[in-house]
Amino acid sequence: MMRRLFCFFAALMLGGAAMAVEEPKFQVLAQDNGFELRQYAPLIVAETWVDGDMDAASGKGFRAIADYIFGNNTTPQTDQSSKIAMTAPVTVEPQAQSSKLAMTAPVTVQPAGEAPGWVAAQRWRVQFVMPSQYTLEALPQPNNAAVTLREVPGKTVAVATYSGFNTESRIRQETQALVDWMQTRQLAAAGPAQLARYDPPWTLPFWRRNEIQIEVKPSGP
Repeated sequence: MMRRLFCFFAALMLGGAAMAVEEPKFQVLAQDNGFELRQYAPLIVAETWVDGDMDAASGKGFRAIADYIFGNNTTPQTDQSSKIAMTAPVTVEPQAQSSKLAMTAPVTVQPAGEAPGWVAAQRWRVQFVMPSQYTLEALPQPNNAAVTLREVPGKTVAVATYSGFNTESRIRQETQALVDWMQTRQLAAAGPAQLARYDPPWTLPFWRRNEIQIEVKPSGP
């Protein structure tokens, strides 16, 4: 398994030169000093829920879904396993909290009266986007019941892009900055904030591409 993970990360790091790593398709609706408003096309994700702190949950969730795309699956039409092409990014988000939240805050990131806090969460959803060539029916089914497949409708997403390490303080800072930017544009969050990572862990900090993403509610009545 470790050898497979090494190959996965190596392919991501060298993707620009050796192979094309597919990313979700989107249209940029607005840009402003490192922030973007994007319209994403519908997509399919493989996902799993994992307990623990963010670092431990990210690693465990990544391994479970990587195991699925490397062949721990069954193709319904042939009853055989298949490998699935790698994509980027890998995303992680905290489970929604039950406490009352400020109306303009991301549901799972900013409890009313508090700075955005990821570290307190103890349950996380980790996702890989599936290659666009697949329909939900055509995808191999996970053999691991903890990994599920789901269709995600097209959506509008506010995004903050940054480089460097994803420390707790940096994630809070970038999430709060994105929330503030959304407020200036009167954009309301429709769901939790996600951390999207595009590069393997050994990538030099200034080359890393990270994003905080928050789905935006449709405008109008």
